[in-house]
Amino acid sequence: MARIAGINIPQNKLVHIGLTYIYGIGDKFSNQICTSLEIPRAKRINELTDDEILKIREYIDANFKVEGDLRRDYSLTIKRLIDLACYRGTRHRKKLPVRGQRTRCNARTRKGKAIAIAGKKLTPTKK
Repeated sequence: MARIAGINIPQNKLVHIGLTYIYGIGDKFSNQICTSLEIPRAKRINELTDDEILKIREYIDANFKVEGDLRRDYSLTIKRLIDLACYRGTRHRKKLPVRGQRTRCNARTRKGKAIAIAGKKLTPTKK
Protein backbone atom coordinates (compact mmCIF):
# COMPACT_ATOMS: atom_id res chain seq x y z
CA MET A 1 0.00 0.00 0.00
CA ALA A 2 1.39 3.39 -0.99
CA ARG A 3 1.64 5.80 1.92
CA ILE A 4 2.18 9.42 0.91
CA ALA A 5 1.96 12.40 3.31
CA GLY A 6 0.56 10.14 6.04
CA ILE A 7 -2.32 8.88 3.90
CA ASN A 8 -2.82 5.32 2.65
CA ILE A 9 -3.76 5.67 -1.00
CA PRO A 10 -6.07 2.95 -2.42
CA GLN A 11 -4.27 0.43 -4.62
CA ASN A 12 -6.58 0.15 -7.62
CA LYS A 13 -6.95 3.87 -8.31
CA LEU A 14 -5.21 5.68 -11.13
CA VAL A 15 -2.28 7.76 -9.89
CA HIS A 16 -3.78 11.18 -10.64
CA ILE A 17 -7.02 10.17 -8.90
CA GLY A 18 -5.32 8.52 -5.93
CA LEU A 19 -3.30 11.64 -5.17
CA THR A 20 -6.51 13.60 -4.60
CA TYR A 21 -7.07 11.56 -1.41
CA ILE A 22 -4.43 13.80 0.18
CA TYR A 23 -5.92 16.92 1.81
CA GLY A 24 -4.66 19.94 -0.12
CA ILE A 25 -4.13 18.17 -3.45
CA GLY A 26 -6.94 18.35 -5.95
CA ASP A 27 -7.33 17.54 -9.61
CA LYS A 28 -5.12 20.36 -10.85
CA PHE A 29 -2.18 19.65 -8.54
CA SER A 30 -2.36 15.87 -9.03
CA ASN A 31 -2.12 16.34 -12.80
CA GLN A 32 0.76 18.78 -12.28
CA ILE A 33 2.61 16.20 -10.16
CA CYS A 34 2.11 13.47 -12.77
CA THR A 35 3.30 15.61 -15.67
CA SER A 36 6.35 17.00 -13.87
CA LEU A 37 7.46 13.52 -12.71
CA GLU A 38 6.54 11.97 -16.11
CA ILE A 39 4.16 9.39 -14.67
CA PRO A 40 1.63 8.17 -17.29
CA ARG A 41 -2.06 8.90 -16.60
CA ALA A 42 -3.05 5.26 -17.26
CA LYS A 43 -0.79 3.89 -14.49
CA ARG A 44 -2.32 2.64 -11.25
CA ILE A 45 -1.00 3.03 -7.71
CA ASN A 46 -0.14 -0.65 -7.35
CA GLU A 47 1.96 -0.49 -10.56
CA LEU A 48 4.23 2.26 -9.17
CA THR A 49 7.78 1.34 -8.27
CA ASP A 50 9.33 2.32 -4.94
CA ASP A 51 11.45 4.95 -6.71
CA GLU A 52 8.37 6.60 -8.24
CA ILE A 53 6.58 6.66 -4.87
CA LEU A 54 9.67 8.21 -3.30
CA LYS A 55 9.81 10.85 -6.07
CA ILE A 56 6.13 11.70 -5.50
CA ARG A 57 6.71 11.99 -1.73
CA GLU A 58 9.70 14.30 -2.16
CA TYR A 59 7.93 16.44 -4.77
CA ILE A 60 4.90 16.93 -2.52
CA ASP A 61 7.07 17.75 0.51
CA ALA A 62 9.06 20.31 -1.48
CA ASN A 63 6.22 22.07 -3.32
CA PHE A 64 2.95 21.75 -1.38
CA LYS A 65 1.53 22.35 2.07
CA VAL A 66 -0.72 19.36 2.77
CA GLU A 67 -2.59 17.53 5.52
CA GLY A 68 -1.75 18.65 9.08
CA ASP A 69 0.17 21.80 8.15
CA LEU A 70 -2.61 23.01 5.86
CA ARG A 71 -5.34 22.25 8.40
CA ARG A 72 -3.34 24.05 11.10
CA ASP A 73 -2.86 27.14 8.92
CA TYR A 74 -6.55 27.16 8.05
CA SER A 75 -7.64 27.01 11.70
CA LEU A 76 -5.07 29.65 12.73
CA THR A 77 -6.38 32.00 10.04
CA ILE A 78 -9.92 31.63 11.34
CA LYS A 79 -8.71 32.09 14.93
CA ARG A 80 -6.87 35.27 13.90
CA LEU A 81 -10.02 36.70 12.30
CA ILE A 82 -12.02 35.93 15.46
CA ASP A 83 -9.39 37.59 17.67
CA LEU A 84 -9.38 40.70 15.46
CA ALA A 85 -13.16 40.93 15.91
CA CYS A 86 -13.54 41.97 12.28
CA TYR A 87 -16.77 41.32 10.40
CA ARG A 88 -15.62 37.95 9.06
CA GLY A 89 -14.42 36.96 12.52
CA THR A 90 -17.76 37.75 14.13
CA ARG A 91 -19.54 35.74 11.44
CA HIS A 92 -17.26 32.78 12.20
CA ARG A 93 -17.91 33.17 15.93
CA LYS A 94 -21.70 33.19 15.42
CA LYS A 95 -21.49 30.23 13.00
CA LEU A 96 -23.15 32.18 10.21
CA PRO A 97 -22.18 32.40 6.52
CA VAL A 98 -19.05 34.48 6.08
CA ARG A 99 -19.10 35.47 2.42
CA GLY A 100 -22.29 37.45 2.08
CA GLN A 101 -24.82 34.68 1.59
CA ARG A 102 -28.36 35.29 2.74
CA THR A 103 -29.54 33.71 5.98
CA ARG A 104 -33.26 34.29 5.89
CA CYS A 105 -34.22 31.18 3.95
CA ASN A 106 -30.97 29.30 3.32
CA ALA A 107 -27.68 28.70 5.21
CA ARG A 108 -28.90 25.46 6.78
CA THR A 109 -25.50 23.83 6.23
CA ARG A 110 -23.72 26.50 8.24
CA LYS A 111 -26.38 27.17 10.88
CA GLY A 112 -27.29 23.54 11.54
CA LYS A 113 -30.63 21.81 11.69
CA ALA A 114 -33.71 24.03 11.94
CA ILE A 115 -35.28 24.25 15.39
CA ALA A 116 -39.05 24.63 15.69
CA ILE A 117 -40.26 27.55 17.76
CA ALA A 118 -42.13 26.08 20.75
CA GLY A 119 -45.55 27.45 21.65
CA LYS A 120 -46.11 29.35 18.42
CA LYS A 121 -49.74 28.82 17.44
CA LEU A 122 -51.76 30.55 14.79
CA THR A 123 -54.60 32.60 16.21
CA PRO A 124 -57.94 32.13 14.44
CA THR A 125 -59.13 35.16 12.51
CA LYS A 126 -62.45 36.75 13.38
CA LYS A 127 -65.15 37.17 10.76
